[in-house]
Amino acid sequence: MPEAAGILAATAAAGYLLGSIPFGLVLTGLAGLGDIRAIGSGNIGATNVLRTGRKGLALATLLLDGGKGAAAALLALALAGHDALLAAGFAAVLGHNFPIWLKFKGGKGVATTLGTLAAAAWPVGLAACATWLAVAALFRISSLSALVALALAPAYAWVLAGPSTALMAAGLAVLGFIRHSANIRRLLKGEEPRIGKKKS
Repeated sequence: MPEAAGILAATAAAGYLLGSIPFGLVLTGLAGLGDIRAIGSGNIGATNVLRTGRKGLALATLLLDGGKGAAAALLALALAGHDALLAAGFAAVLGHNFPIWLKFKGGKGVATTLGTLAAAAWPVGLAACATWLAVAALFRISSLSALVALALAPAYAWVLAGPSTALMAAGLAVLGFIRHSANIRRLLKGEEPRIGKKKS
């Protein structure tokens, strides 16, 4: 048992460090756009990168942020099994949201959550991504799309993957809702910006 706990702790720590790589900040800096935290919402994720008008950079940020969650989970799975996958995937989202390199001020973890879910059980990740896309197509509001996808992910996981994955998805949903608290307030006021609109 102590050895197993140590393995889980090690894979979670590795997942956190991988998840904490701020790809949005790195890519916009390399592109000469300055500090993404001084643009739009100040977030380091793909939605805020899109506000720079650079769709390619936003897509790259989305893929890399999702990929780091998937990579952390799959590497842990290969090294130590399914429990390690769940621990490392969850920790990767924590790393994105609270990166040590940025004084624990990171993003909201949606792309990294979707990547983690896809690695844990691809039908769950696919269902959550499809939900995000459907809501985005209807309402053109990124945060609403994320919140609906996060809310439904535990149910998808329960049906398609089982209790342990559903529990991780529920934890990620709670974390995601906490990180979107300001967005929820704006949604209730009808003040949340739509996808592609620059936020002043």
